[in-house]
This record gives sequence, structure tokens and C-alpha cells, in this order.
Amino acid sequence: MLRSLAALCVLATAAFAVPAQEKRIHHQADLSDHAHDDSGGFQYDHEAFLGKEEAKTFDQLTPEESKDKLAKIVERIDMDKDGYISHAELHHWIKHRQRRYIEENVNKHWKDYDKNQDGKIGWEEYKNTTYGNYLDDEFDDLDNKATYKSMLTRDERRFKTADRDADGIATREEFTAFLHPEEYDHMKDVVVQETVEDIDKNGDGKINLEEYIGDMYTSEDGGGEPDWVQTEKKQFSEFRDVNKDGYLDADEVAHWILPGEVDHADNEAKHLIYETDTDKDGLLTLSEMLNKLDYVMTSTITDYGGMKVEEHDEL
Repeated sequence: MLRSLAALCVLATAAFAVPAQEKRIHHQADLSDHAHDDSGGFQYDHEAFLGKEEAKTFDQLTPEESKDKLAKIVERIDMDKDGYISHAELHHWIKHRQRRYIEENVNKHWKDYDKNQDGKIGWEEYKNTTYGNYLDDEFDDLDNKATYKSMLTRDERRFKTADRDADGIATREEFTAFLHPEEYDHMKDVVVQETVEDIDKNGDGKINLEEYIGDMYTSEDGGGEPDWVQTEKKQFSEFRDVNKDGYLDADEVAHWILPGEVDHADNEAKHLIYETDTDKDGLLTLSEMLNKLDYVMTSTITDYGGMKVEEHDEL
């Protein structure tokens, strides 16, 4: 699993929760510990939007405050000010929030790593800030030291791939590619390689069914497998393993985790309309959304309740 140690949380650019179907799929701006489960809502891969400690969440608001906050968000989504939210407006808003997350995430880490404030981040600058004493000879926790060295090797490979001009220094665009490789075509081989390395336990360079399921689910003594595990086994054999050799190779992994033809913002918009459009006219009103407040306030349009209403960025 693409997880880093807590002290190095910036490395967890693509951390995912136990899924059902989309555990490792890289969505645009991908980032949540929620699984994508159509039967249970759309709390998935955007939890990073929440990382605004100073923002009041819906859970902390009174019912009236929640309604007022939602009304202000709806007003911003309704770009033509006709009192209705269309699929196009909702899709545009979700894409906008995804872009905003990436910008905010890069800005946050830029301040951490650009120590000399020259507008660039060198590999040595990044390495020393991230790992520092963990790689010094006096660091005697050998198990952890090996882990850090492995992470360092992986980070260096990703950094060099993002560094298009190979000068050892990342511009803001290159650093964005480093932090969010799923957003860049030239980074996708790295994303696939990291995924294979995470799941491939026997080191043969490919993923078998046991490894595929084991990355998502570990059976407990005496407990039966949940239905979704059987579904995933079927997905592996019938769809993921295209050449039917019993393994997922790099190309098959790429097709699985980076389905470029899938527009997840579009799917989210459709799903939210389906869940909240009471009169089934294909449009949402504030009244309809207030009637489904519990659902809406845990959706991506409010950044799972963490969005600050006073944000006035351009849509």
C-alpha cells in the first residue's frame, strides 16, 4: 500500500483505504481514506480536502449554521444564478475543488522544502529536510533505517522522473508532478511501478490473485469472506487479468489504477444528483439539498464539511 511512516506523511501522496472496487485507482486529485462504494455514498479519495485544521466542519455547526453554510456554497456552484444546479455546474465545481486541493497541497509543502526561498526545490534540499538524521550513522534503529532508505530510493526515483530537465532541481510544476504523479502522463510509469512494488510480496515483478486480495483484505480467524472479496476475485480473473495468465503485469496494473477514460468528477456529479434530486428533473435546488443535508455535508462539494465559505477563489 502506498503509505509512508507518519513522520513522513508528505510521502503518502496516494494513500487509500480498503475499497471495494477502487482501492488503488488514482482519481484526479486523489486523496481520501474513504472507499468508493456506490451503495454507501461517495466518500472516497478526496479526504485530503479536509486538511484545513482551522476550518469549522459541519459536525461542529448547529443545524441552522449548517443550512446557512450550505446555502452559500450552493450560491457559488450556481454559476448562472438561475436557482438551479445543473450537472455541468456540479461537475465544474468538483473539478475546481480537486484543482484547489492540489494547489493548496503543493503550496503547503513548498514552504516546508524551499528552505533557501529561491523559488526552487533541489533534491538535496528535499532529502535533507525529509529524512535528515534518519539516515545518519548514529541512527541505530536498523529496521526503521532500512525502511527509510527504501523510501529514500523510491522518492529519488520519483523526483528524477518529475525533474524533466534533469538538473536536480524541481520547479513548482515539477514539484507538483512529484507530489501528484497521477496527474501527469510522464509520471504514470512511476505510479504503476510503486503500486506493483507495494502489492508484489514475493518480488517476482507481477501481482497474483493472493497478493491482489491480500492488499485489500486479511481474513480473520473463523470469519467468512465478505461478498466484496468474492466480487474482487471475479474482477481479477475476468477483467483485470487481461491475458489470463493468472498475474497482473505492469500494463494490466496501469489499466486498473489509471483508467484515463474515466471522469470521476462526472461520476460524482451524476451520483450526487441521483441521490438528492427529489423531483427527478435533473437539476438540484437548495431545498432538495437541504432535505439531504446529512448526505451533502459528507460529499466532495463541501470538502466533506471542511470547506471555508469565505474562500473566494476563481472558478
